[in-house]
Amino acid sequence: MPLAAVVWIAFHPDTNIWPHLLSTTLPRYLRTTAILAVSVATFSACVGTGAAWLLTMYRFPFARTLQWLLLLPIAIPAYVGAYALVDFFEYAGPVQTALREIFGWTSARDYWFPQIRSLGSAIVVLTAALSPYVFLMARAAFREQSGSIYEVARALGAGPFARFWRVGLPMARPAIAAGVAIVMMETVADFGTVDYFAVQTLTTGIFSVWLQTGNAGGAAQIAGVVLVLVFLLLGLEKASRGRAKFHRSVRHSRPISPIHLTGWRAGAAFVACVIPFAVGFVLPVSVIGYHALKNAEQWGDPALITALVNTLTVGGIAAVLTVVAALFMVYGVRLTGRALPRLLLPVTTLGYAAPGAVLGIGLLLPMARADNAIADFWQHLTGHDMGLVMTGSAFAIIYAYGVRFFAIAQGAADSAMGRIAPSLPMAARSLGQSAGGTLRRVYVPLIRGSVGTALLLVFVDCVKELPATLLLRPFNYNTLATRVHEKASLEHLGQASPAAILVICVGLVAVGLMARAENGTRQS
Repeated sequence: MPLAAVVWIAFHPDTNIWPHLLSTTLPRYLRTTAILAVSVATFSACVGTGAAWLLTMYRFPFARTLQWLLLLPIAIPAYVGAYALVDFFEYAGPVQTALREIFGWTSARDYWFPQIRSLGSAIVVLTAALSPYVFLMARAAFREQSGSIYEVARALGAGPFARFWRVGLPMARPAIAAGVAIVMMETVADFGTVDYFAVQTLTTGIFSVWLQTGNAGGAAQIAGVVLVLVFLLLGLEKASRGRAKFHRSVRHSRPISPIHLTGWRAGAAFVACVIPFAVGFVLPVSVIGYHALKNAEQWGDPALITALVNTLTVGGIAAVLTVVAALFMVYGVRLTGRALPRLLLPVTTLGYAAPGAVLGIGLLLPMARADNAIADFWQHLTGHDMGLVMTGSAFAIIYAYGVRFFAIAQGAADSAMGRIAPSLPMAARSLGQSAGGTLRRVYVPLIRGSVGTALLLVFVDCVKELPATLLLRPFNYNTLATRVHEKASLEHLGQASPAAILVICVGLVAVGLMARAENGTRQS
């Protein structure tokens, strides 16, 4: 519904400003978005794939620890990393202040320093936040490869680079391409980072056209361009894989035997892996943590407590409703045994590919019209004004979270139910259990762990979601993410830090879940 609404509003605007957009701002938005997405994807592919190769194929000091540390930047929302980077490197920050004291400089005219609020800084921040996605997929692909292939390559005279370029990389290309596609979609969807760095992209254009000019049709037209771009990226990712398939040559292939590095090679590998961790996790946590401790009185701010309660409420309700809906939908599809429901089930996951700003446009405008129609009807019927039920409450935010993150819940439920032997539910049905009783007494106890993981992952993504929350929240309604954005946009990083720390802590829960799931998979 929200995606169809975006298309409808884009083709039927109240005031058509499409020619004006084409001749003025849209080419700039497209160009900047393309440069940002391609740059972040390229650097993320290099950083993620390189780190995955080093940690899989070689052993050097702290290599095992770095395998887990490189996952931690996922816990840092990109917009939090942007606030930390600016605070650390701006004119009044510790770096430039130290340089002026050391060299005796008195003003910015005495020395040159890179512009912090720029496209380049946005690329650095987004690369640091998103490269772990490529790292995860590339590392899994490298680990699944047979060690005998590399032994043959070494016997044929292939050096370290040749083994990577001609053997490892081609076989891992599908996994790397999937990771790069996720990175590009997240880059296109980002709002908090590019808005803070004053980088004009398609996402910031949606907010500008809607909030500054009040033209919902123009915002929907830009949202439609974003939607086309996202689906184009999905198509390119699938096309890049082609028909290439890679299989293990034997059922029990020999695992890769890592090569032990010593001397400068070990030091270089360690530095190459520790830099992404330092930029993506240590820097943001240090800066935000410093401000959170320095402004300890902010932890008792009633507005922060209200934002925390709002976050727990909408995130918790959205997670429960989304996972329950996914369970019933997946179970229902399995019960029917028909082809059409199985073909339609993947359509329910399209919301995950749609940026939050696009979903916000597609949900707010239809809901606002429905809200006003219901309120007018009720007032005509009873004489009392009931107000706006959906857009005037947190209902719209919960709806958007459910659409946006249904793919996570659906994937977890489908994979968990797929691991249960068909004989168990068949036995329950033969003993007189209904379909609901079989779900309640057989499936749910067996997939309880996967359901709990899905609940937490959906909740974590709800806590971090910014664009949809900004567009759909009622007046004077803040979550942790919107509070961080509001305070940091006003340069009140001290007031934003406690909320940012809470968001990071929730993100660390997701990283812990991924690490635990991967550990369990490797042990099994």
